[in-house]
Amino acid sequence: MTPQYIMCILVILLSACSSSNHVELIAGKDTLTIKHKAGVREGRFKNIYPKIAQYPTTCEHDCYPSHPDVLCQSPAENCIYQGINESLNLDTGFTIRWLGHASFYITAPNGESILFDPVKEQFDSPVDLAFKLTGGMYRKPGAWPSKLQLDSLNGIMYSHIHYDHFNKNDIKNIGNAPRYLVPQGMADNFPNGGFNISEMAWYAKTQINSLTVHALPAHHFSSRVVVPFIYEDNEKDAWNAWLLEQNGKTLFFAGDTGYSQHFKDINKKYGAIDICLMPIASYHHEQNAKWYRYVHTTPEDALNGAKELNCKVMIPWGYGNSSWQMGDISSHSALLRLLHMYDEMNIQTPLYILNEGEAISI
Repeated sequence: MTPQYIMCILVILLSACSSSNHVELIAGKDTLTIKHKAGVREGRFKNIYPKIAQYPTTCEHDCYPSHPDVLCQSPAENCIYQGINESLNLDTGFTIRWLGHASFYITAPNGESILFDPVKEQFDSPVDLAFKLTGGMYRKPGAWPSKLQLDSLNGIMYSHIHYDHFNKNDIKNIGNAPRYLVPQGMADNFPNGGFNISEMAWYAKTQINSLTVHALPAHHFSSRVVVPFIYEDNEKDAWNAWLLEQNGKTLFFAGDTGYSQHFKDINKKYGAIDICLMPIASYHHEQNAKWYRYVHTTPEDALNGAKELNCKVMIPWGYGNSSWQMGDISSHSALLRLLHMYDEMNIQTPLYILNEGEAISI
């Protein structure tokens, strides 16, 4: 038997063992899909409000003062928040555990277990190596769920395909037991393995047991290539926010997003939201600050977004000792700016600050 023949048999066997994924599209009446109609990006997804926003608030000076409740090993670096969070009496039944960066483990009121944007360690290869070689922070592992928690998952929701929100190795390790909910166009980024994937248009909804899941707009972009981005990959897949609803209570995950009119649109459609998980980091970049802010909320943008959503509590994310600090000054600069602007803006929406790995039942 020749080596070529043996190789041919192995390829056939491996192909036979590879299970294809089940993919459905949830779209149609009352949902929204917006794509470019002409030009180099024809057929690619785009934001609902593509123009640069008029930002209601911008911190101009002394935006990162130290705070007595943020204890750091060096200025704004390697910190722990030790403040006393405001007592909340929302009685939603949701439990939120922040795993780090954009990853959350959620337990719904009726017991369903959900993950948002789970990424355990570093970017997928080869970007992880490129990031390390070019001097980017090599991320510490986040507060990953236990095997028992992973085995009992009901659903996993991804906001978009950027490496810090979507890791194929983690998908392989989690397995195909839970249902995966993703933006339109994203399913073809999954490895084969018998995964149950629902692509959801903006304002589409579905059920996981008695938990209603709404796919909502965000203001961002998508790409799965090394910087600088190229048109062949940009905006091939959409980007979503998510809203969980059960027993009349709601939890909103904004995903990566810039500030835009979409916050007011969501409030108009769904009313006040009980819990809002809002990004506050990755907006700062010395050479390209305008573009970074276009697709990432500053702390003051996040506060204004939470106000427009009429959130009953805002839980910030994106800072932290296991963040990548992509475009950020330091691990906790965004949190310091948030606490500073919260007072400056006289915001009435309660804040609840978590350290990575901490949980709250609200």
